Amino acid sequence: MRHRKNFNHLSRKAGHRRALMANMASSLILHKRIKTTTAKAKALRTYVEPLITKTKDLTTVEEKTHAQRVVFSWLQDKHAVKELFGDVASKVESRPGGYTRILKLGNRPGDNADMCIIELVDYNESMLSGKDTRKSTTRRSRRGGKKKSTADQVADSQQQTPVSDTPAADIENKSQTSDEQIVSSNEVQDAEVVETDVKNEESTTETSDQDTDVQKEDESPEANADEKEDTDNQKEGGEESKEDNPKK
Repeated sequence: MRHRKNFNHLSRKAGHRRALMANMASSLILHKRIKTTTAKAKALRTYVEPLITKTKDLTTVEEKTHAQRVVFSWLQDKHAVKELFGDVASKVESRPGGYTRILKLGNRPGDNADMCIIELVDYNESMLSGKDTRKSTTRRSRRGGKKKSTADQVADSQQQTPVSDTPAADIENKSQTSDEQIVSSNEVQDAEVVETDVKNEESTTETSDQDTDVQKEDESPEANADEKEDTDNQKEGGEESKEDNPKK
């Protein structure tokens, strides 16, 4: 039974597995990204990351030469070693580990194997730019923190309220100008109220004049009718008096 044996042999002998890891590591260093199965990618990550770490903290020429020989003994590829100690070393200089990334692709159609892409982190420009532009989010917990005392709250409020550097004379001038503006606005409002009152009075006088004219027009036919009746009555009275008093 293989209890607590986490080493994946990848169904290969030791020599075959060693050659497979060396070839895959060289391909990853030269091309910066390769496509393989997830099992091989996880085994390759534990193989290549210690080799990348050997390119860091090399102060003298002797240390660099020794590190290059050690890495060459694992990779057996001088082009990969040159690339690793050149461009790759400058990229990963400020990164404290975690040089590779595994991206899942799904299952392979033929044998349904789990496929992925393994790549060097510092050569994926799209993900690096997205990481820079992404906003930092803070996690909020539902539990309330310890309540501050009244003295602490007062101190916080004093710190938050900025102290104005303007002198007292400027403050007084500002207050006077604000008072003058208020007075001027009140005067303008009073003048507008007076104008509206005058307009209302004029409109009322016009309406009263119109009412009197209408009344006169209404009363004029009635007065004419009364005058006609009076004249007719006077004529009738005169004729009757003539009949009563015949000519001598």
